[in-house]
Amino acid sequence: MPLNISLGQMDVKLGDVEANFAQVAAWTAEAARRGSALVLFPELWSTGYDLENWPRHASPPGAGLFVRLAALARDHHIALAGSVLEARHGRAYNALALFDAGGSLSATYRKTHLFRLMDEEKWLAPGERLELVQAAWGLTGLSICYDLRFPELFRRYALGGARLVLLPAEWPARRAAHWHTLLRARAIENQMFVAGVNRVGESKGEVFGGGSALIDPWGEAVVEAGSSAALLTAEIDLSKVDEVRKRIPVFEDRRPDIYQ
Repeated sequence: MPLNISLGQMDVKLGDVEANFAQVAAWTAEAARRGSALVLFPELWSTGYDLENWPRHASPPGAGLFVRLAALARDHHIALAGSVLEARHGRAYNALALFDAGGSLSATYRKTHLFRLMDEEKWLAPGERLELVQAAWGLTGLSICYDLRFPELFRRYALGGARLVLLPAEWPARRAAHWHTLLRARAIENQMFVAGVNRVGESKGEVFGGGSALIDPWGEAVVEAGSSAALLTAEIDLSKVDEVRKRIPVFEDRRPDIYQ
């Protein structure tokens, strides 16, 4: 089925929730105007890596920022996703929340692989499960940034029936080659679409590289950004996943009996 997706590659303002939300609101409205069924924003788009101040920023499900995002999705009748700080059981999580076009929270994926180079393990609790959600367009896997370096996660989603994986990120420009290569690798080896949206700008001395992209099951970019803020929009046909898997039957030729 055809699916229009928008990727919001934004310059996240450290700790400035209102400025960041204003950008997300404007681009959500524009994505809906373009006919997109889904708009995806970067990792921690509302705060950036202001992790030490998580008690001020984090909201529990059903409150705070989650309520505002639900209303935004509902008002524009568009599915909306991006990672934010979530407060849960007295701890903070880097959580990818996916709202459907009616404003309901379809799924929350809490980042399972915490990134030590940005001190995530000092402030955040790791998630304990993957999230494969039945979205309006089909089965979709949820992931966040550093997860891109763990092929096991993507293979699990592929084996579960996912044709698309969403990946918001804050990926540094100095490792941009890894970002571009790994997005394509995860798409090619699992014969699926991968939607990766990165941020741009500078924060705490780190420059972020952009390069947001929607990669098809052949590893080709359907659309890809440079290093400036931009709202990308592209149409994909998820039936292409089935065509590619039939053309090169990787999953039929697996040998899980000898992999352990």
